[in-house]
Amino acid sequence: MNRRNSCAAAAAVAIATVAVAFSAAAQSDYPSKPVTMIVPFPPGGVADITARPLAETMGRILKQPVIVENRAGAGGGVGMQYVAHAKADGYTLLMALSSISIIPEADKVLGRDPMFQLNQLVPIARFTADPTVLAVRADSPYKSAADLIAAAKKNPGGIPYGSSGNYGTMHVPMEMLDNVAGVKMLHVPFTGAGPAVVALLGGQVEALSTGPSSVIGQVKAGKIRILATWGEARHPFLPDVPTLKELGFDAQFSQWTGLFVPAGTPEPVIAKLREAARLAVADPAFKAALAQVETPIQYLDQPQFRAFWDADARKLAEVVKKIGKVE
Repeated sequence: MNRRNSCAAAAAVAIATVAVAFSAAAQSDYPSKPVTMIVPFPPGGVADITARPLAETMGRILKQPVIVENRAGAGGGVGMQYVAHAKADGYTLLMALSSISIIPEADKVLGRDPMFQLNQLVPIARFTADPTVLAVRADSPYKSAADLIAAAKKNPGGIPYGSSGNYGTMHVPMEMLDNVAGVKMLHVPFTGAGPAVVALLGGQVEALSTGPSSVIGQVKAGKIRILATWGEARHPFLPDVPTLKELGFDAQFSQWTGLFVPAGTPEPVIAKLREAARLAVADPAFKAALAQVETPIQYLDQPQFRAFWDADARKLAEVVKKIGKVE
């Protein structure tokens, strides 16, 4: 009996050793198949605009295709939830916006089960961190932020603005502006920046807050006018556009992009992704793609990005609490 137990124990150790060896080999061979990068918004928004050249560049570096897949819904929550619950093997990545920090706090405010928790995702790198801009159609009667706010004061709830969904990175800055300006505009949520911009151009909404890259093409085409930014200082590519802070409205908000993986992803895999991200931001093709939409690269490697994300999440949690329940 003792001999039988000894044999069973030896077999178990051997199986475990093989499993560990196999896992280590799989990690060292990573990636051995295509990688999926989830963008939790429709095409045309900041996350998608950043993800596509990044995926192409990282694919060249990793020597495996990195395929962008759009999984939109719930202000980005659907795609973020999908990655948070995905297998932690490095083959499912998330290109997120700052709304990743907002959604779990919004779930608390609304009293619903959380779609995901922040500790279910691990940051890899940040790529951009642009302040959002206040945009209207070029033929809009609002020639300045002051014009829009004055009209909103005269007509409470009568000026519709578009967003990427409740508590998203296009909704929160407008709520911040409403708060500091003492006005109330009408929130009209869409599934992402792309559809919201289409609605602005089509006259369904009168304004929106979005990352500059989502509208810069329409600005150059003379179809959209930018009235102000939520930046601490003027945007380097929009030097003639004032900040809301300059105009007397204390509202700052940045729409950053960052790459994440599910918690539990092996460290050797994370290290490879960090290195690929570091090389990607220096790649001429990636730099040219972001320059085309006038978006400066503001890269942070994992340690710095984690510290930035922790601080930003605390700040945004307080903003969501202040906004309160939004149906």
